[in-house]
Amino acid sequence: MFKINENYLKLPGSYLFSTIGKKVAAYQQANPDKAVIRLGIGDVTLPIAPAVVEAIHRAAEEMGRAETFHGYAPDLGYPFLREAIVEKDYRAWGCPVEADEIFVSDGAKSDCGNIQEIFSGDSRIAVCDPVYPVYVDSNVMAGRTGEYDEGTGMWSDVIYMPCTEENGFSPELPKETPDLIYLCNPNNPTGTTLDRSQLKVWVDYANRAGAVILYDAAYEAYISEPGVPHSIFEIEGARTCAIEFRSFSKKAGFTGVRLGFTVVPKDLKCGDMSLHSLWARRHGTKFNGAPYIEQRAGEAVYSEEGNRQVMEQVAYYMRNARTIHEGLKEAGYSVYGGVNSPYIWLKTENGMTSWEFFDYLLEQANVVGTPGSGFGPSGEGYFRLTAFGTYENTVKAVERLKALRQ
Repeated sequence: MFKINENYLKLPGSYLFSTIGKKVAAYQQANPDKAVIRLGIGDVTLPIAPAVVEAIHRAAEEMGRAETFHGYAPDLGYPFLREAIVEKDYRAWGCPVEADEIFVSDGAKSDCGNIQEIFSGDSRIAVCDPVYPVYVDSNVMAGRTGEYDEGTGMWSDVIYMPCTEENGFSPELPKETPDLIYLCNPNNPTGTTLDRSQLKVWVDYANRAGAVILYDAAYEAYISEPGVPHSIFEIEGARTCAIEFRSFSKKAGFTGVRLGFTVVPKDLKCGDMSLHSLWARRHGTKFNGAPYIEQRAGEAVYSEEGNRQVMEQVAYYMRNARTIHEGLKEAGYSVYGGVNSPYIWLKTENGMTSWEFFDYLLEQANVVGTPGSGFGPSGEGYFRLTAFGTYENTVKAVERLKALRQ
């Protein structure tokens, strides 16, 4: 008789954002007259930039002609996109990254979840707490995390690095030595960042410990302060200890298009074995390549007009972030983030748990956010709001939250 992977049974409840969706749907069904504003799930609202839409149209027309039709894409990505990424991103920042170290995919979430497959099953992982749930959940599925303690919300074999108000929401070097270190900069969910000197500490530590940093840079386009690196490869020594994940979802509004990439340097090795070769083997075996149309869309993001347009959209969302941050701070809430990130992290009110605060905001203000406890035990007592709504709804949501304190 067949058997299942029992590690899946260890996962507590449903995926965080599925739970939120069900709660909001139930509320709206019971209260059809209420206008709910969603600032919870980090989905974008602005349409795809015109220059990108034009590229999609051209590529679609090519697919309709025999002489320009494209079948399976190269499994690691078309050269035109990989070269544009290197030229416009990494060389512009002085990073020693080459085009054949870029692996194009259908999004950073997929790569963040799949990368663990190339590492030993007994690898110890270290995660920031709070943390994007995919990092932990994908390792639960692989059997690396031990047992779950419902009382603490922690896994027995995971090394947690608390990011709290006391340490400025910046992880400290762990007391136990991990094999894999997940870092997200700018951080999801706290919206805070590591500057260049802080990231250098982590790179040096990983090289000394023989650990690999799995660096999620999905929100790099939102960085506004010069001291915050856009890539870990701006840091000397990163090529021998880091893998970087990047996304078009939040920079270019590709949440419904699906495109991302991962950078695996050839210098990153376990003994004589190159992780670049392992990821290439995994990528080629389990992935048929991102579609041609999507990759042409990605290329257009790096054009002069495309870059101008997508950065205008980033500026739109960051205006929302400032509106939320400044408005809630003025009203007396304790708020963080929103400067180099589209996320605002705030303390719950009157000792409420994160889920109690979720229900309170939904019922009293008809505003949806994300409970901090869904990101890990250190997220309890906090709440995440996103800046990806429309400006009009963002202003309305802030006014509603202000009214709760009057």
